[in-house]
Amino acid sequence: MIKLVGRVGTSLLIAGSLALASCSKAPDPATTPRTEFSIGWSIYAGWMPWPYAQQAGIVKKWADKYGIKINVVQVNDYVESINQYTAGKFDGVTVTNMDALTIPAAGGKDTSAIIVGDYSNGNDGILLKGADNLAAIKGRQVYLVELSVSHYLLARGLETAGLKPTDVKTVNTSDADIVGAFSSPDASAAVAWNPQLSVMKGQAGAKEVFNSSQIPGEILDLMVVDTATLKANPNLGKALAGIWYETVALMQRQDAQGKEARAAMAKLAGTSPEEFDKQLSTTFLYAEPKAAVAAAASPALIKTMTLVRDFSFSKGLFKGAASADAVGMAFPGGKTLGNPQAVTFRFDDSFMTLAADGKL
Repeated sequence: MIKLVGRVGTSLLIAGSLALASCSKAPDPATTPRTEFSIGWSIYAGWMPWPYAQQAGIVKKWADKYGIKINVVQVNDYVESINQYTAGKFDGVTVTNMDALTIPAAGGKDTSAIIVGDYSNGNDGILLKGADNLAAIKGRQVYLVELSVSHYLLARGLETAGLKPTDVKTVNTSDADIVGAFSSPDASAAVAWNPQLSVMKGQAGAKEVFNSSQIPGEILDLMVVDTATLKANPNLGKALAGIWYETVALMQRQDAQGKEARAAMAKLAGTSPEEFDKQLSTTFLYAEPKAAVAAAASPALIKTMTLVRDFSFSKGLFKGAASADAVGMAFPGGKTLGNPQAVTFRFDDSFMTLAADGKL
């Protein structure tokens, strides 16, 4: 049985979280060293190493090395996990690049992406019935979770086909309802992510006409941590990097231990080992820290975040902002995007670099 849970929540929740972040200041994190931390996560193929690492004792191993305790906590609703992080309940959370920008960062919570874990390489797609090319989407109603990475994928797909957002009408549909909605004879277009996407592909007449592998590196999955907490407690960043790269190395193995680890992750995700491996095949994991460091330092990341922030601003996700530059972002090498005096989203490659150099 496939558990239909993903990275994306409803636009209502996104809007609510933005209002919360804008109207009420989250509690300031401790500015003195601490020994116990909480990290939130939700179900998605690229994030299953975190709960597995806790189950397998890898979290405890690295936390003990640095004299700290790390609680890895599941939240069933993805956007709620980000809301809780934004409100200060979690010190870090698993999140996409777009949602990290539009929820905590746009709300004023200074956030650092310390692990670039993967990018969607086909895990998100556009489906049509009765057509096999994206151009046929013109004039159709498109079912998706509005103001999410699915909406972003649609915008990028339309752009590649020479179409405008006004050429389609979007129908806001929750992640829990989209499979059923697309099964209706009246529904002929939808955007979804795995595992829902794989189920919807099996519906009569459905064809995938665009997917995230055609915009590689644009839908990123991250581990982010409150910047002030990280500054006061760098050992948290070191432990998290150690946990991540040890676990990902294990899950990449094709021996009995690697298969056992992936099967355990599949069980934690509520799916079968076969389905989980299928989802991993459309997830580009930065298994080697050197590759993740290179991705964070690449000019392509600034181009990606420019596309993401421009789309987000156009949809009103920078509440009250006069321009897309209102939310500042910082990148390795001292590069910035947007207002350098108002940086609230940072790509910090220092802990991935320590892992790459064998210095954790």
